[in-house]
Amino acid sequence: MAKFILAKKIEMSQVFDDKGKVHPVTWLEAGPMFVTQQKTKEKDGYTAVQVGFGSKKEKNVKKPQKICQLADGNYPAIFREFRVQHPASDIQLPIVGDKIEATVFAEGDIVQVSGTTKGKGFQGTVKRHGFHGGPRTHGQKHSERAPGSIGAVWPQRVLKGKRMSGHMGVDRVTVKNLKVIKIVPEKNLIAISGAVPGHRGSVVEVRG
Repeated sequence: MAKFILAKKIEMSQVFDDKGKVHPVTWLEAGPMFVTQQKTKEKDGYTAVQVGFGSKKEKNVKKPQKICQLADGNYPAIFREFRVQHPASDIQLPIVGDKIEATVFAEGDIVQVSGTTKGKGFQGTVKRHGFHGGPRTHGQKHSERAPGSIGAVWPQRVLKGKRMSGHMGVDRVTVKNLKVIKIVPEKNLIAISGAVPGHRGSVVEVRG
């Protein structure tokens, strides 16, 4: 079975294993989420599973999104699709209505986490691209953090792709080869090694 789940980032912490070794981890509240649609190559042109995550009151839900009512009478707040590339005949895809919880993973699994990074606003080239800046001595006063020349004599324009100041952050990032350190099934919590993109409370995608 293909392994994937949506999770809410809680915080970073540390966990000790049986040998007393400490592991920096990120705690995620993974699921539960429900399968709302199954897409097939014959009907939709690709194979994917659409899932719903979170909870939203009916008055805040649009009519096309009322496709899966939760047990408490509310509806999923977030919908995502997980594509399955070249599914093998022995891979069993979840069907509509299935509930996916944190137990879909096991301790020791290697996963990749995708999310949106923190927004840092408008930043200069030193912070945004790691420029070293200009000299700090010998009368230099005005261009310590300036980008320097941004063009040549010809063509008389700034070339596309030039690294300059601008908005930083809010990028989709995928971190691979992370390890599931610990699972707390009764609370739907997963501890994943290292850091994952996003701020506290942001939604990330975990794939096995």
